[in-house]
Amino acid sequence: MPFAIYVLGLGIFTMVTSEFLVAGLMPQLSEDLGAGIPQIGYLVSVYAAAMAVGGPLLTAGLLRLRQKTALICLYAVFLAGQALGALADGYALMVLARLVTGAASGAFFGVALAICVRVTGPEVRGRATSIVLGGLMVGTVLGLPLSQLAGEHYGWRFAFWAVAALAALALAVTLGAVPALAREESGGGGGSVRAELGAFRNARLWAAFATSMLIIGATFAAFSYFVPILTDVTGFAAGTVPLLLVVYGAATVIGNAVVGRLADRHTLTVLGTGLALNTVFLTVFALGAADSVVALAAMTGIGLVGVTMNPAMVTRVMRTANDRPLVNTVHTSFITLGVVVGSWVGGIGVSHWGLRAPLWTGAAMAALGLLTLVPELLRRTSAPATSEVASSERPSHV
Repeated sequence: MPFAIYVLGLGIFTMVTSEFLVAGLMPQLSEDLGAGIPQIGYLVSVYAAAMAVGGPLLTAGLLRLRQKTALICLYAVFLAGQALGALADGYALMVLARLVTGAASGAFFGVALAICVRVTGPEVRGRATSIVLGGLMVGTVLGLPLSQLAGEHYGWRFAFWAVAALAALALAVTLGAVPALAREESGGGGGSVRAELGAFRNARLWAAFATSMLIIGATFAAFSYFVPILTDVTGFAAGTVPLLLVVYGAATVIGNAVVGRLADRHTLTVLGTGLALNTVFLTVFALGAADSVVALAAMTGIGLVGVTMNPAMVTRVMRTANDRPLVNTVHTSFITLGVVVGSWVGGIGVSHWGLRAPLWTGAAMAALGLLTLVPELLRRTSAPATSEVASSERPSHV
């Protein structure tokens, strides 16, 4: 596995840590910026919105550059936004900083995944994608506790500067470790926006986007409310919950590695199995949330088959359309939209039906995601002579 793959994973880890940074620093940010806790919470949503909307726009503006050059530019934009956040003396400036870093992060995912498939052979592409996206898993698990720890001991500005320093380190390593791909390798049409936009005429691509959004939405509908569910419904002590979340995080890392091994040859099977199991785990959690053993087992299962579907999701999208930055960035936008929609719908459920509602919401979204795979599975069944890999590699422009 090329060392560049691990460097790309480090970059994604940095971006994800920045995304969750605010969640661990809410009291300090609220006091220093003169904003309420809900307003500070909105900074997470601002980052996600910038990823979803600003990421594709920023990617489109960088299409004519070589991919390594685009990656370096995105690091520069991210560092500028992170420094702006560290120096912010008011809420408005912090919002601006989050918009800048969020847009850079969204575009970074797309470009990093495009480079990933260029520097690896087809036989290890799924595993390479899982390593790059491993930065997402580790960042999700460690970003919140690390930022909270740094904020408590050294202040929130130190935490912002620490992420900036990590990004600078990743940039320095990128300069030497990531190869400079020729522009013609980076995507047809000389990297023109028109050539890249042609991929979006593919109806199957939008179906793949919808599946990805529902996979992530189903998981985050539940994950966003794990803490109150585990304390108020299951009855775990508040001090125990961080340890339980570490177990969940370890499950996501293991699941990501396993899916990465299988994503190339069994893409649709992995996605279908993952969605079916997630539907079961979420339903079991909803029914048995008051039982500590059932709750812990179900939560671990969700960790194994939830966000860990990312390598298979990315593989499916690339084979359905192409492996270029814009397609990957728009895919990232749909994944981010899944986070936002899942958390929002789960919150509505809590308001009306209590803390088990997000689990039922997640189960419904996972079941709906499974239904979006049916046309693709039927298409594959109707052509038995064609392997899963071959059928998924053939784009159909409609």
